[in-house]
Amino acid sequence: MIGFYNYTVILTYISLASSVIGIFICTNSAPLYGDIPNSLWGILCLMISGVCDMFDGKVARSMKNRTEAQKKFGIQIDSLADIIGFGLLPAVIGYSVLLEQGSIANSGWIVLFFALFVFFVLAALIRLAYFNVMEEERQSKTTENRKEYEGLPVTNTALIMPFIYIFKFRIGDDWFYIVYSIILFLVGCAFIIKFRVKKVGMKTMLLFLLIGVIEFVFICIEAMNK
Repeated sequence: MIGFYNYTVILTYISLASSVIGIFICTNSAPLYGDIPNSLWGILCLMISGVCDMFDGKVARSMKNRTEAQKKFGIQIDSLADIIGFGLLPAVIGYSVLLEQGSIANSGWIVLFFALFVFFVLAALIRLAYFNVMEEERQSKTTENRKEYEGLPVTNTALIMPFIYIFKFRIGDDWFYIVYSIILFLVGCAFIIKFRVKKVGMKTMLLFLLIGVIEFVFICIEAMNK
């Protein structure tokens, strides 16, 4: 079989599986379970993908005898998974939110929201492609680990969008789809605007994980109290 098969890509594949499941659920108009909105399942899948992505790089670097081809394969497979998990899935969650709102899905405004969703996915694609090109160029000049990024890394959607989703239960479906779409547009802009973001260390990653757990608890509590 073509490809490289070892433990370094397991988390990336789990992340991809979670993202695909989330997309399948969010494109279904009927609730998956009870009164729980499908967009909520999508958010949970997004968070699972985020946790996997947070540590897949650490796992990959733990294999000391990786060949150059295996390293490049890891970079490519990670970016391909990221465009699905952190580019396409958040946009599909937005589509699910529109379905839950009801009336907007049958109006002329749907074209505008579709345009916003397409822009977000395109911005994520451009961001990831640019990163791959620049990372390959950087690695040809130095063996040092990357210390900063240009533009907002797409994986940040795994923290940003769940936080925004908490407000769904406060402001209701009639307004939340607007809030979600605006944030999605702003995040998409941050993907392709040229500014420097410092690469976080393990302590900050663990802090992000804690924030994610808190977001998960809040979302679950709000969903049960709805």
